[in-house]
Amino acid sequence: VQLQASGGGLVQPGGSLRLSCDVSRSIFRARDLAWYRQSPGKEREMVAVTNINGVKDYAGSVKGRFTISRDNSKNTLYLLMNSLNVEDTAVYYCRVRWDAIRAHWGRGTLVTVSS
Repeated sequence: VQLQASGGGLVQPGGSLRLSCDVSRSIFRARDLAWYRQSPGKEREMVAVTNINGVKDYAGSVKGRFTISRDNSKNTLYLLMNSLNVEDTAVYYCRVRWDAIRAHWGRGTLVTVSS
């Protein structure tokens, strides 16, 4: 299984980006799908997650600014990021968890927020 994250780049503070994660197999029955990020010198943290029932959860630092969504017909996970600030600068990773044991990670896409 391969996950390809894309959509990162350089954006000014206050700007927006939409990340995509293309998955090479059907995500219809995936237990949950999530976005994580890792900044230099920091541990990887969960940003947003959506489960098989459509329940979504967000890190407190992004709540109200980021929106996670999925398109099962395209096997794609999205992360819409609005009102970006410099603290959002990080490598963003997508992760699919199929069940209690199996999960796959994408390689990450770099988001840089700078003026």
